[in-house]
Amino acid sequence: MKEKLHQLKLKYQGKKMAPAFNALHTFLYMPNETTHSGAHVRAADDLKRTMNTVIMALVPCLLFGMFNAGYQHYSAINGFPENFSLFDHFLTWENFLVGITTVLPLVIVSYGVGLAIEFLFAVIKGHEVEEGYLVTGMLVPLIIPVDTPLWMLAIAVAFGVVIGKEVFGGTGMNILNPALTIRAFLFFAYPTWMSGDKVWVHEGVQRAGTADAISGETVLGSLAQGSDYAYSLSDMFYGFIPGSVGETSTLLIVLGGLFLIFSKIASWRIMLSAVVGALAMGLIFNGIVDAGWLPEYSKFYTLMSFPYWQHLLVGGLAFGIVFMATDPVTGSQTNKGKWYYGFFIGFLSVMIRVFNPGYPEGVFLAILLMNVFAPTIDHYVVKGNIKKRLKRFKTATIYPKASDEVDSLKTETA
Repeated sequence: MKEKLHQLKLKYQGKKMAPAFNALHTFLYMPNETTHSGAHVRAADDLKRTMNTVIMALVPCLLFGMFNAGYQHYSAINGFPENFSLFDHFLTWENFLVGITTVLPLVIVSYGVGLAIEFLFAVIKGHEVEEGYLVTGMLVPLIIPVDTPLWMLAIAVAFGVVIGKEVFGGTGMNILNPALTIRAFLFFAYPTWMSGDKVWVHEGVQRAGTADAISGETVLGSLAQGSDYAYSLSDMFYGFIPGSVGETSTLLIVLGGLFLIFSKIASWRIMLSAVVGALAMGLIFNGIVDAGWLPEYSKFYTLMSFPYWQHLLVGGLAFGIVFMATDPVTGSQTNKGKWYYGFFIGFLSVMIRVFNPGYPEGVFLAILLMNVFAPTIDHYVVKGNIKKRLKRFKTATIYPKASDEVDSLKTETA
């Protein structure tokens, strides 16, 4: 089989469809080309292996989301079980069947449309197919409601890949996270399908005597309307709550984040600073409420009085911090800049969440905003480092004419 593919590769080499064929060939087998001269990096990892590592961290969230889709579906119809059992009520074949029939089509459409556009641009431009969409194609189904129409998803994916990625030059050149660009398009183009209480739980085939629609409001949706939520802390931490497909289980998200940190794929600085930023903003809001500066009839009171640390357990904040904010292309590149970048993502996420009660989720807007400011943050970090080194160089005693050299350096960099 490998020999036949190699012969086909020689046949297509130098032709128009070579990039498409090479993408399929290298996906199945290691490239057999080796560098014989010149400087090159000797390492076992490459872009494809990096993307596959992130996908491995996302797979538990995907599988959990499938079971949770069925669990929320049957619980909305029959009521939540009083004595919950993980194996009797959650990890069941019935739940998985509902989940795989609703979530798997989202994954297929996401990869099908996105990779088709990637292949098309590769053939037109004559370059190799890039592996950047391997992660984006998995992220997109995990950050949308389970009952999102497939045609909406296809349009959003096409928009996100073309406008959010290819127009900037493809993988490594985009300034916005492609998955969040797709999510933003869905939010602004089809807002009723991204909010409300009838989009988070799979409706499916209605049984006799049931309501016309299955309602499953999220914790943030209940808080935004000033009402209480019926989920315990353990439900929110383990993920037995309505929400987007892959963002409900904080436990699996944390484990995925630790795996990415251990494999040195994602930046722990961004994750930690984003958590600190979210906690800081939550503490400020809690302090305003505790000080009595906000009346209870205010529409912001319920979300501002929500315990600051519980913001990390609900909505897409934890998922966004671990899998979106750490994108190495659109995030800050300097170590110091990563602290500022992550902090403002967490800080702004909670702020948008509180001050936008119509759609109480702000992590994707905060990350997209900081994607735009990431180059500016890195610019001032590098500029500050240059000034510090010039100052240190000027005060050095080993160079008798250091001040003259510094003045000339300033003139060159001006």
